[in-house]
Amino acid sequence: MVNTELSAEHRELKETVAAFARQVVQPVAAYHDESKTFPYAVVKGMAELGLFGLPFPEEFGGMGGDYFALCLAIEELARVDQSVAITLEAGVSLGAMPIHRFGTAEQKAAWLPQLCAGDALGAFGLTEPEAGSDAGGTRTTAVLADGSWTINGNKCFITNSGTDITRLVTVTAVTGRRADGGKEISTIIVPVPTAGFTVEPAYSKVGWHASDTHPLTLDDVRVPEENLLGERGRGFANFLQILDEGRIAIAALATGAAQGCVDESVAYAKQRQAFGRPIGDNQAIAFKIARMEARVHTARCAYYDAASRMLAGTPFKKEAAIAKLISSEAAMDNARDATQIHGGNGFMNDYPVARHYRDSKILEIGEGTSEVQLMLIARTLGL
Repeated sequence: MVNTELSAEHRELKETVAAFARQVVQPVAAYHDESKTFPYAVVKGMAELGLFGLPFPEEFGGMGGDYFALCLAIEELARVDQSVAITLEAGVSLGAMPIHRFGTAEQKAAWLPQLCAGDALGAFGLTEPEAGSDAGGTRTTAVLADGSWTINGNKCFITNSGTDITRLVTVTAVTGRRADGGKEISTIIVPVPTAGFTVEPAYSKVGWHASDTHPLTLDDVRVPEENLLGERGRGFANFLQILDEGRIAIAALATGAAQGCVDESVAYAKQRQAFGRPIGDNQAIAFKIARMEARVHTARCAYYDAASRMLAGTPFKKEAAIAKLISSEAAMDNARDATQIHGGNGFMNDYPVARHYRDSKILEIGEGTSEVQLMLIARTLGL
């Protein structure tokens, strides 16, 4: 049975982040969305709260918390602004976590303190133009000679890769051939800036407008041999582990987005009058919102379960895939229903549900499409 009762520490964190989201994030969310600007002041506030260091040891400047604490923070932020939530999620679970999980003592000492403090952001350079869901199709190469890696290739859809505080991108690259003839894929830390490393112009996206996302070009980028992250040839396996964990965090984000749609719909249904009474008095509207709330509850239980299994050290790949699948669909379904409840106003960017409608679709695509989650679940069933 999933225990949804939070500890005193987790409850206090959730309430603190919820207040921050209402008081700091929400008032500027529409501005940053419309202007497509990165919310540096908001990120600084998140850093001051210690959110970027939540799951990391105190010896590196972290908060000494756990991954579930990170998920709770992401959920609360996503209720009001998914762009801010994904900035935290990507900065921690994709930017800093690989250093924490696989880095040497020297790499951890060099990078984790500034990442935990929020003074720097790290990015996760996996996806390529020809290697999305098929991450094994990586074409970027890294050649070792004279104590240096020379990296050539292209990456795409990389979050937090072009901000003023981006300080590293960990990239996957083909570093040779395995005994069976397959690609040997390793991960290498590329500091920012580095000669030959180019952050291309930002994408024009449907949503997540305040989130920083760029394609990257690596043209004879040279970094020291000791920038290899983890064991040579284990890069693909290590990044799959990071993605399994990251799916729980994305599920938390999607749950928050779905909850935000409920919040907005309940408030609107109570104050919007039609035919002489609040539209929430109509059973059709009330039932639609009730179904939205049921989706949120199911999504939250799913990610709580996956997180508890992860923290207990038991297998969680299937549960993470289920949580990501269920919650992303809940976010998209709730965004659609919330827009319908708002009627014509739901189609106006003045209302938060319009932003949720644009933002939520990527949740069914990023960090593993819904089809990939179904494939992973089916495999656990022996299919």
